[in-house]
Amino acid sequence: MLDFNQFEVLSFDCYGTLIDWESGILPILKQLLSNREIDFSDERTLEMFAEFESELEKEHNEYIKYREVLQQVVQKIGQRFNFEPAKTESGTEINCLVESLKNWQPFPDTVAALSALKQKYKLAVISNIDGDLFAGTAKHLKVEFDWVITAEQARSYKPSTRNFELALETMGIAPEKLLHVAQSLYHDIVPAASMGISTVWVNRRQDKTGFGATMPASGQPDLEVPDLKTLVDLIA
Repeated sequence: MLDFNQFEVLSFDCYGTLIDWESGILPILKQLLSNREIDFSDERTLEMFAEFESELEKEHNEYIKYREVLQQVVQKIGQRFNFEPAKTESGTEINCLVESLKNWQPFPDTVAALSALKQKYKLAVISNIDGDLFAGTAKHLKVEFDWVITAEQARSYKPSTRNFELALETMGIAPEKLLHVAQSLYHDIVPAASMGISTVWVNRRQDKTGFGATMPASGQPDLEVPDLKTLVDLIA
């Protein structure tokens, strides 16, 4: 069992851990496909998103902002199904994910959990996001983070360890003083653990099949919980 008293900082992945991004992504992409009368299951739609997102974020690619990642995901979906994203009355379909991101909502337990944990620890976000896009999300989280470490700052995307190296450098702490909390084994648990950072896997998809909007991976977290409320209860 983890000794929660050894940690000074709790860091969180944001999208998928604090924010229910699958509930944000899915209706947007389903609408994109249904506009062309393309019938694609929810599971396969999320897996397609994961495939294209990870491909665009890989280290051997030149860094592009997350805004462009989301735009190119839509472009790649169009290429797969032989259509061009269209212009609409509200803008262009190429921006459908980007424009929706600010409306993606926290999981029901997120805000209360962050508020409770803020009483004991300094809090950080380590997220594959642009600073301006996170600013829209931060309003929903209702807590002041001590640090926000973005892919835009690191110029790389998790699972690159550069993002965690930048986080430790920015916080000025040793790896053993940080506890990283995340839903994605692929993006977070595996790379953080490889650096000697203790990890909590928030298994948000425990009642679902597959890996959803993240790529498949296997890793060994120090602790697995179904939600953040359980983590708060264990720490308390």
